Amino acid sequence: MVDVKKFSEIDLYGLLGIEIGATEAEVRKAYRKKALQCHPDKNPDNPKAAELFQELSKALEILIDASARAAYDKLLNAKKAAQLRTQQLDSKRQKLKEELEERERRARDAAKGGYKVQKTPEELFQEEFERLRKEGSKLIEEEQELMRQQLREEKAMQGKAQSSWDPSKHRIKIKWKAGKDDPENGGYTQEVLNKFLSKYGDINVLVMSPKKNGSALVEFRTQEAAEMAVSYEQGRLDNPCSLEWIGDAPKNKNSRTGGSSTITERDYE
Repeated sequence: MVDVKKFSEIDLYGLLGIEIGATEAEVRKAYRKKALQCHPDKNPDNPKAAELFQELSKALEILIDASARAAYDKLLNAKKAAQLRTQQLDSKRQKLKEELEERERRARDAAKGGYKVQKTPEELFQEEFERLRKEGSKLIEEEQELMRQQLREEKAMQGKAQSSWDPSKHRIKIKWKAGKDDPENGGYTQEVLNKFLSKYGDINVLVMSPKKNGSALVEFRTQEAAEMAVSYEQGRLDNPCSLEWIGDAPKNKNSRTGGSSTITERDYE
């Protein structure tokens, strides 16, 4: 069960990153942006993401309901006013304040026998919170269905992208300084290169040149990994290497995947 006390203490506007005077459209827009980032489907191994997603959904539910939002705003303003008053009171006046509040509470309890008691902002917000919980919110269900649809569309786009990246058409040549008869090959081995390159992503094929020192070829499984390696990798500090595309560089920078292929000696030419 959702804890009303928890949400009475949360800054719902701050949670969504919006101003107190935000319109309903601005509230919805902020919710979609934040909720997409922490959606459980995108963060299956992060329990905090699911908790934040629920908090964002409840914040949306409260702030797009006129009555619930009015009660929350009244509670928020009362808390701010109380905080300001508390800051201005010294310890002696603080004690008098607490005693006065206690007498007021007792007076309200005594008046319940026939007099109409004015509800506190906390009580009003609790009533609205419970009303939303019992009624449920079709608006929230609609927002979450739109979000699920957007996630499905993103996955479909990723699936299309995966079929268009062919690593064999975007191989990368690696070069470094090494003498013809250098048994150490300039300090580079397949194991050394794999260590340098694997941090960017999965490697389909990595082959040292069988004909000469100072040369190798690599294929990455994803375009994103390949592009990062070409842009950033420099190899050993004492003997840097360079990476360059064989042929034209890929045009589209979306992350894509592809199958493996065979590298022949002709690729080193």
